[in-house]
Amino acid sequence: MKLFNSIKIDKTKISIARLTDPPDDRAYWLSCSPEERLQAVEFLRQLNYGYDPSTARLQRIFEVAQFPSS
Repeated sequence: MKLFNSIKIDKTKISIARLTDPPDDRAYWLSCSPEERLQAVEFLRQLNYGYDPSTARLQRIFEVAQFPSS
């Protein structure tokens, strides 16, 4: 699932504010559905750590243990 292609920026929602203004991020995220919040978290995770479908699978480790014969 690659989110980069599905997420678009809504330029009507962008606003400019001063750094001294109190943040309104909390109100925005509380207005979003839990699914939208999880999509945003997944998008940020892919931005930070990358997305490679070949490494998305679980890694398998195989080790042969030989027991001493008694």
